[in-house]
Amino acid sequence: MTSDTVRDARYLYCIIKYGEEHSFDGLQAIGGHGNSVYTVAYEDLACVVSDSSDIKYESTRTNMIAHETVIEQIMLRGFTVLPIRFGTVTSKSSPSPEDDIRQKLLKSGSRELHELHNQMEGKIELGLKVLWRDEKTIFEEIIAENREIHRLRDSLIRRPPEATYFDRMRAGEMVKAALAVKRDKEADKLLSKIRPLTDRIKENKIIMDRMVLNAAFLVDKRQEEAFDAIVQKLDEELGERMVFRYSGPNPPFNFC
Repeated sequence: MTSDTVRDARYLYCIIKYGEEHSFDGLQAIGGHGNSVYTVAYEDLACVVSDSSDIKYESTRTNMIAHETVIEQIMLRGFTVLPIRFGTVTSKSSPSPEDDIRQKLLKSGSRELHELHNQMEGKIELGLKVLWRDEKTIFEEIIAENREIHRLRDSLIRRPPEATYFDRMRAGEMVKAALAVKRDKEADKLLSKIRPLTDRIKENKIIMDRMVLNAAFLVDKRQEEAFDAIVQKLDEELGERMVFRYSGPNPPFNFC
């Protein structure tokens, strides 16, 4: 494979409504080689790209941040952005990657891209992770609220470990199920306060027992201040019980 072929690859960041070829000053392309970030345009759409010497990018923190930062910076320059999945690179064997982008992405997907752009215009993504502050307290509440779990726990305490293997497994499953019910109930209460201010909600994977909510919200920019106030109020009311991790405004990563 020749070095010229390597230089022909393009890394794709996002799509914007912009009908001109343009180079963005001050942006750091993924890969750390100092490549320019620029547009490949077709009619009134453009794909934001950079030259790429790789066809595969590992999902490292450095690479993920580089990808997201370019998209965030394009958004901050006033564009409605349609993020493209991390690690999307054109084929190195293509004789004209720009033509591929124009024909296979922008032209062929023009209708869908315009519709999605219209849906995302004037919108931002806000993120909220909520965790129980004290995991031990939550498990104590579960035991206190569930008679069967409470009785089984007391029974396990009185018996030797070697005689309780299957009951301990059963207790663990019961606690896990009760925790899920408790999480859903408390998450629903939080969402009921937030939902009226959102266009869409994407509930993401719960990644630890303490986590109550892991969600992204598509919000009209004009509602951002009101959304901030709701989160602040929830934190003031529930801060002794829960930790609120609030982020944004971000590009609509979870909605494109």
